[in-house]
Amino acid sequence: MTDRTLHIIGGGLAGCEAAWQAANTGARVVLHEMRPVRGTDAHATDKLAELVCSNSFRSDDWEYNAVGLLHAEMRRMGSLIMACADACQTPAGGALAVDREGFAQAVTARIEAHPAITVERGEVTAIPADWRQVIIATGPLTSPDLASAILKLTGEDVLSFFDAIAPIVHFDTIDMDVAWKQSRYDKQGPAGDNAAYVNCPMNAAQYEAFIDAVLAGPKSEFKNWEHVPYFDGCLPLEVMAERGRETPRHGPMKPVGLTNPHQPGEKPHAVVQLRQDNALGTLWNIVGFQTKLKHAAQTEVFRMIPGLEKAVFARLGGLHRNTFINSPKVLDGQLRLITDPRLRFAGQITGVEGYVESAAIGLMAGRMAAADLAEQAFPPPPPTTALGALLGHITGGHLDAGARSFQPMNINYGLLPPMDPPKRDDDGRRFQRGERGRAKKKLMSQRSLADLDAWAVGN
Repeated sequence: MTDRTLHIIGGGLAGCEAAWQAANTGARVVLHEMRPVRGTDAHATDKLAELVCSNSFRSDDWEYNAVGLLHAEMRRMGSLIMACADACQTPAGGALAVDREGFAQAVTARIEAHPAITVERGEVTAIPADWRQVIIATGPLTSPDLASAILKLTGEDVLSFFDAIAPIVHFDTIDMDVAWKQSRYDKQGPAGDNAAYVNCPMNAAQYEAFIDAVLAGPKSEFKNWEHVPYFDGCLPLEVMAERGRETPRHGPMKPVGLTNPHQPGEKPHAVVQLRQDNALGTLWNIVGFQTKLKHAAQTEVFRMIPGLEKAVFARLGGLHRNTFINSPKVLDGQLRLITDPRLRFAGQITGVEGYVESAAIGLMAGRMAAADLAEQAFPPPPPTTALGALLGHITGGHLDAGARSFQPMNINYGLLPPMDPPKRDDDGRRFQRGERGRAKKKLMSQRSLADLDAWAVGN
């Protein structure tokens, strides 16, 4: 008898989204998660979809931000991950951030309650020959045995990069006589808040002393991993500083769009921002401060930040290794392994970067696998959509440039087919310098949602 079950390996965001989508379109699903039988270096619980780095899903602005557009598309596709994120959101200005514990609990509860999904706890070290449809969504922390099996299956080198974790502070240990709450440019977020960040100001002398300490502090070293590069979207703070002393001040520590109410006449030289990490507002993470500084050094160095002199840390920063496959060379347009089409890949292991992007690939992999089980076709979303553009990037967008150029990628407007920017607004006013690019993004976003809606009618 032919096994008509879809096996999904990995209970992260991509695996859970794939399971949800496949089960809701008629498939029987077994979701395999190795925790708690076997843990990882980054996870702390046995919950599905546990967030191990930031608690932010980034911008929720669908009109002018590509990740916000991806949010909107996934909501229209019935995304489990987006539904749980919306239900567990915390203040974050224009971003969508979540209570990480509540989010993992919500996803776990909905997956375990689904009548067509069975969760099996235990490590999968090889792919059984009798599994007809398989999605490998083991993410950046794939176990060594399974990684070795994947390497044999793909026939290509598995690429790797470092990803780092930012520290988390107890809110009641922040000195709010020094710090203040404000979102950059007072921008409102999904919940209508415009004071979603805690801001800690630095003058020039404080900034220079801080950078000196970051550069001089002892770092964790991983001698066996020295050849592994960093992903530019998640650089450790000290690596940014090594690339130039002003780099952090033009990155996570930029002071623009903020006014210190304690000293309104004095512009900060740099600002450290903290973002709410849980629904209670008791924990806040230091934005962009992922680091490989040793724990003792982190406590000492980060307490140099004005307002954090007496900070108590709920979690200190860390570093872990991420793994991804050479997707453009080994996967087809349906995310199937060319050498063994019963196998699909989803999530970060395919070479997308970011929570939402990982879940988006899981969404499509789940729909595609369910269609295969039902012996039906599932055409990919149009390339004018964020979903379609992301899929195109990992399944062929870099073939012409050569596989060596393939690197983890966030969704961005550069992946979508271009449009000519408008010259005038709806009232006939000619756009000023800088306005045309913003208007172009809005047009591209409107096109994406319209094309997704038209495509979804038959899918």
